[in-house]
Amino acid sequence: MTNTLAAPVNESMASASDTLIIAMIVTYAAALFMFAIEAAYGRRTKLKPGRLMPVGSGDVGGDDSDIEVSVRTGEGEAQASQSMLGRVALGVTALGFLFSLAQIITRGIAASRWPWGNMFEFVVAMCLVAVGALLFASWRYQARFLGAFVLVPVLLLLGIGVRWLYVDPGPLIPALQSYWVPIHVTAVIIAGGAFMVSGVAGITYLVSHRAEAKKALGEKVTGIAGRLPSPELLDRISHRFILFAFPLWTFGVIAGSIWADEAWGRFWGWDPKEVWSFISWVIYAAYLHARVTGGWRGPKATWINVLGFATVMFNFFAVNYMFSGLHSYA
Repeated sequence: MTNTLAAPVNESMASASDTLIIAMIVTYAAALFMFAIEAAYGRRTKLKPGRLMPVGSGDVGGDDSDIEVSVRTGEGEAQASQSMLGRVALGVTALGFLFSLAQIITRGIAASRWPWGNMFEFVVAMCLVAVGALLFASWRYQARFLGAFVLVPVLLLLGIGVRWLYVDPGPLIPALQSYWVPIHVTAVIIAGGAFMVSGVAGITYLVSHRAEAKKALGEKVTGIAGRLPSPELLDRISHRFILFAFPLWTFGVIAGSIWADEAWGRFWGWDPKEVWSFISWVIYAAYLHARVTGGWRGPKATWINVLGFATVMFNFFAVNYMFSGLHSYA
């Protein structure tokens, strides 16, 4: 199902979209600055366990004794640097999220199509999901402290998108003129944004775990590393986002295979994009399997998560430029 007639570009909506992405970047940069100040100089405050882990929400394969691990450390409840500036930063982040949502909507109206048909639009949409996941984690898990870390890759990706990936709004190439775009691509974008937050939480966990190990040996830990929440909390947040993203990624791979059969006459052809999508799927499946059956917690499982996140980012960006294949439309 394709649409061979391209609607004219709505120039006013295209201009509004371009203005909104600049406003979005400036807003996220301001929020990052405030989050960083909170992380470095905020008052160390206990996190309330009631909002973090309601009864009955333990990990898959876990037991009741694991329910409250996310807020407990050897010294009591998990703590994080908090200040009024962080609350302001969270509000500014929410404003940037609204700018991003408006940017995507106006670009879609300008081009009269789903607004993720090229790498620039894909990056913006994935960053929207990542920031949305950050806002959800801040509300659900009191994970506002992740703002200082999640907004770093978001701003880097948006900067790369504006500087090197930007293209004017226009019709999709023939290969992408299909009803599978809002199905397959949307699932992959949402999963990718959730994997980004999980990967950032995992990397932060490794820093926090190392800091806790040094403290246990009596060493003094200074800077942001010494003010991070407990590694157990970061591990739980990272795991939760993988539990959310993995089924979506699985659906995206399956939907892509069905689309490939309709477009190219085969479900699977070992195209570079297909191969790396499968590699990411295997790594995250191994992560979940290790936690459920092997009882893996801590750095071993987190390193699998970080490896999976690296393959997702490699698939999204490097594969489109380093390899040639049927998916090479960057």
